[in-house]
Amino acid sequence: MTALAEPVPAKQRDKPRRGRRRGEFGGHVAQTIATLQKGYLGERPAAVTTMAQLRAAVDREPGASYAVLDVTSVPDRHLEQWRGDEPTPTERAKHAALTLYATHQQSRRDAPMHVDDVSLGEAVYRLAHTSDDGDPAARRPAVLRRFATLGTADTLAQLVHHLRSLVRQLRDAKIPLDYGLLAEDLARFQRRGGPEDVRALWGRDFYRTELNDQPNGSTQTPGEETQP
Repeated sequence: MTALAEPVPAKQRDKPRRGRRRGEFGGHVAQTIATLQKGYLGERPAAVTTMAQLRAAVDREPGASYAVLDVTSVPDRHLEQWRGDEPTPTERAKHAALTLYATHQQSRRDAPMHVDDVSLGEAVYRLAHTSDDGDPAARRPAVLRRFATLGTADTLAQLVHHLRSLVRQLRDAKIPLDYGLLAEDLARFQRRGGPEDVRALWGRDFYRTELNDQPNGSTQTPGEETQP
C-alpha cells in the first residue's frame, strides 16, 4: 500500500489541524463511550463493572454477552440491510471498538483514552515519537513494524487481534484515540474493498500528522516497513 499525504501549503500549516470527521454511526459510538468514560473516570461502580465485562467479552460475538448488551447494541438506524442472523458490520464494529476502548482505558484513571479527532494513524505517529527513556528514535522502528502488521489482516478478527496489542502500547504511553472514528473504520473494513481503503486512510493519517509536525513542510519517502 502507498498512501502518502500531499504536501500542506505553508499558510495552512499554521491553522489548527482537524482530523477526519466522524459520521453519524461514529458519533453514536463516541457518545456511548464518552458516557462510559465519564463514569469510569469518576469511579462509578456501574461503569467500572461494565468496563470489566467489556474486556471479558473481547473474543465473543456481538450480542453473545448479555451483560454488556445495553452498551454494545446498535440502534436500528445504524443497522445495514443484512441477510441471515449474523451480526452486521456496524454491530461487529461497535462491539470491537468498545472492547478495545475498555482495554485502552484499563487501570488508567488519570486521563481519558477516548478523545475526539485522534485517528489511529495519528495516534500511532505519536506513539512512534514517544519514549520513556528519552530516545523516541529507539521506539519508532518497533512501532512502525506493529503498524505495518495491521496490513496483514484479512478478517476483522485478525485486525482486532493486532489492534489489541497496539492499544496496550497506546495505553502505556497515555496516547488517546477517537473510538467513534475507529468504529467507522472497522465497519468499512468489512465491506468490499474495505481492507485496502482502511489501510490507505490510516497511512494517510499517519503521514499527514508527520507533515503537519514538520515546520518547513518537508517530506520523507517512507520505507515499506512503515506502511500498514
